[in-house]
Amino acid sequence: MADEDRGVQFPTGPDGRRSTSALGRAVVADALRPVDAAGALAAEHETNWRAGYLTHFRRLVEAGLPSAEAARSIAASGLGSLHARMRVAGPDGESDLGALTGAPAGRSLRTVEVTGTAEPERELSVPFHGDRLRGDALLRRLDRWVDGGVVEPSCAEAVRTVAANPGWLALPDSTVVVLGAGAEMGPLTALLRWGVRVAGVDLPRAPLWERVLDTARSGAGTLLVPTEGPGTDADPRRAGGDLVAEVPAMADWITDLPGRPVLGNYVYADGATNVRVSTAVDALTVRVIAARPEVALAFLATPTDVFAVPAEAVEQSSRAYTARSRTAKLLGRPLRTVSGGRLLRRAYVPGTDPGVADSLVAQQGPNYALAKRLQRWRATVARASGSTVSMNVAPPTRTRSVVKNRALAAAYAGAHRFGVEIFEPATANVLMAALLVHDLHTGGGPAHAHPWQDEAYGAAHGGLWRAAYAPRSALGLAALLGYGAARA
Repeated sequence: MADEDRGVQFPTGPDGRRSTSALGRAVVADALRPVDAAGALAAEHETNWRAGYLTHFRRLVEAGLPSAEAARSIAASGLGSLHARMRVAGPDGESDLGALTGAPAGRSLRTVEVTGTAEPERELSVPFHGDRLRGDALLRRLDRWVDGGVVEPSCAEAVRTVAANPGWLALPDSTVVVLGAGAEMGPLTALLRWGVRVAGVDLPRAPLWERVLDTARSGAGTLLVPTEGPGTDADPRRAGGDLVAEVPAMADWITDLPGRPVLGNYVYADGATNVRVSTAVDALTVRVIAARPEVALAFLATPTDVFAVPAEAVEQSSRAYTARSRTAKLLGRPLRTVSGGRLLRRAYVPGTDPGVADSLVAQQGPNYALAKRLQRWRATVARASGSTVSMNVAPPTRTRSVVKNRALAAAYAGAHRFGVEIFEPATANVLMAALLVHDLHTGGGPAHAHPWQDEAYGAAHGGLWRAAYAPRSALGLAALLGYGAARA
């Protein structure tokens, strides 16, 4: 069996193919069915899933708004469907995902420690435009972000609280497991600078681990590395594991780690593999929770998704729409007319509470949307069961995965013309790591009556929630205006 055929897989259809669209339709329909039968039927009968998924993923949010119970039902049903449908392929054939809960590990992993040589940072500082913001400069930047609608006030307040409590940064008595240790948007570098004990998990690729190990040695914390074979030194050629194919081995290694475990999901892959690895991480999460009930969960939500947002965001967006320039007003009407209403639509109906911010980007595709949505579902279900959960909306960021897509790179380059700030990875990483620290010291932040409020709390959406126009209606124009800058 080839390596790419092992581990978590999409189910095989009647035609013998593993259809990602069939899986996506079925899971979304199953998630909606308990609360929105019509929505479930529409998802099941969507004939062009790759283009039509946008409507159904928005409906997953809207159908949960009437009550907290409805939102939690959607999350539980979606996860249940995914676990029932996805398969695990091994040398003896295929089994259902539930088999991973008790399956024996295929190999035993030992732990190698790498201790950094630097002194821990004892003051929160955030890289920004070639400088490091700390103290009053950081507080002023947070105020400007709030005033500009770039982050939610609760996000700024959480970061202010961490800045006022620098002793929190080291996360004593915890071990933060970074699934996706080499991920560009992960918190590994920031946490190690602060002196945190971090357990890194990523694919067994020597160049990746050379980079991660160099980061650990230059940091101030301790990196725990899963390694196969004898010896006490960290060997990049023997480090890591494949989450898609080795859930039992990786889960058992995590379960045996010292301290209070924090399971951080920062994995990413292209296309259908993103769903496979995200599903594998969810199966690993179920296994770790069963063995270590005290585990805290951490996620980064993508800003290019659908969220319910507070009335204050709707009001600021409405003010921005009213205050747009004379030129924008003159051009807006004919553009909306010739585009059939698709271009430069106002983001919300004034007075909506909560509003629905639909920032899905068609180019990212339904597999990306499903992979990120299942993380939100797990966060909702885990919170309902009493677990500490840190899930914060990250800002739109110039990561490698974004800028390699020409259309997205151009849209990001022109986004500032529509009130959206695009972050550099160094800034976004530290900002989100600070929010993680805040959540772990406050039990996941304040308790809310509805899951949508949990998701909106602490969001650093870059302005997507508070801009004048619905993001997708301005995306094409932003790309056109940013094309030259993106090529530079």
